[in-house]
Amino acid sequence: MSLKIKYFILVILIVVCKIPLFLMNHIQEDAFITWRVAQNILDYGVIGFNGMEKTSASTTHLYVFVSAIFNLLFGKEHFIYPILIFNTFLFTVGSVLLGKLFFSDFKRVALFTVFVGILPPSLKIGYLGMEYGILFFLYSLLLYYGFYKKQTWSYVVIPILLLWTRLDSAIFLGILFIFDAFYYKRGNFYMMFGGIIGIVSVLSFNYLYFGEIINQTITAKKYAYHSNASIVDKLYTSIARLDHFWGIVKVPEQYPNLSTYFFLVLEIVLLLYGIIKYKGFKRIFLVFIFTFSIVKMSIFISQQSFFDWYYWIPQILSFSVILYIILDANNPIKSAIIYSFFAIPVFMYQLVHSTATGNGEWNYRREIGLYLDKIEPDKSQKIFLEPAGYVPYFSKLKTVDQVGLVDRKHLNQIIKDRTCSDCNTFVEQKPKYILSLDKLNEIEHYKSCKNYNVVNNYKLIKSFRINDKINSDNKILDFIYHLKPSGRDYYLYQIKN
Repeated sequence: MSLKIKYFILVILIVVCKIPLFLMNHIQEDAFITWRVAQNILDYGVIGFNGMEKTSASTTHLYVFVSAIFNLLFGKEHFIYPILIFNTFLFTVGSVLLGKLFFSDFKRVALFTVFVGILPPSLKIGYLGMEYGILFFLYSLLLYYGFYKKQTWSYVVIPILLLWTRLDSAIFLGILFIFDAFYYKRGNFYMMFGGIIGIVSVLSFNYLYFGEIINQTITAKKYAYHSNASIVDKLYTSIARLDHFWGIVKVPEQYPNLSTYFFLVLEIVLLLYGIIKYKGFKRIFLVFIFTFSIVKMSIFISQQSFFDWYYWIPQILSFSVILYIILDANNPIKSAIIYSFFAIPVFMYQLVHSTATGNGEWNYRREIGLYLDKIEPDKSQKIFLEPAGYVPYFSKLKTVDQVGLVDRKHLNQIIKDRTCSDCNTFVEQKPKYILSLDKLNEIEHYKSCKNYNVVNNYKLIKSFRINDKINSDNKILDFIYHLKPSGRDYYLYQIKN
């Protein structure tokens, strides 16, 4: 059996083994934003979120187009599991390529692929439905065929695809360009060309199609999460939350994640060990992936970007230093035994976490969208809410989200007057429904807006309670749901006629 066939069988087996994990239905809100944009292309021929209105509501253009293809092939009701399998497949292929950069024998590459694949961030890349499966695959593809194999086409084509997937992949490309120039003692014109074409083409498309250079979702987050805190306060917050984002295991924020600091120290110690032990490409490669991980995480933490998916790939790459040293220092059997003491409990923890979260997302928040779909046949009606994921997707209603990710008019109100932006939007757009985490008469900044009395104009029609969704006839699920209730209460209001 040829080596290529062995790797193909390995990838297929790993993907098949992961398919049951999809049944947890732990899918990220932002995935449904991307998928609604993709569906909008098929329904209206427009890249947008609400009908014919052009909106760059997703940060990833390439994944929007891929999602549209999956919608077209499998239909809106059936495309989710196929695209999750596709994401898992791409991530697994990327893991094989990464393993081949470390090892030359099949056994160690196979073990590396399996061990990387059961890390919590790796599992989430597969089943949370976001674009990071494509991103990890493209990163690994460029490292293998560009940085390692020095194939010219990869330096031109892959940077373009990366930048169309996420603009912040420019961080990866910039650091790789520096290491490539240092290792090969020459400037890489092809990589520079590919990067320039990628950035210019994405920004030009944004300007020509949407009338803006930067995606609306990026602009909205800048204004919505803007903080007047001092540099010292931001530094303190970043350090205080380091354990939440550097660590392989994500724990509730009220608990200290001490394992983070253990693994950070271990990664640094093993990196120094690797620098002393290895020469040539392996040494420079170890330094590169650790440098990228540190820089990427530091940039996002310093900007108070506390969405955990920004840190998945840096977490995986930095942890691969530990995996490499373990696998390289022992025979495969000993390595598997050593790693199992870490992998099995961590895998089980993530399984419990995602089972509980999937219940709160799919069985609870999705139900709110289905309820609205049932009671409101007029899909031109608007709902005001936060966040713009499950509920808009399954209700099919036009949507104004509180942050302004999917509605430009509301974003303009935020830019103009952040304090009264919601009330001003109620006056301007008159959404038929408001879905709120708090009762409207308890929201302080609504009381301070004199131009519109929200309470007098909207009536409460239904309350959704998370406690109603944490019970199960299955004793194991019932225990998990109560152990980690996932979700918050919502209040649905309708405009008074």
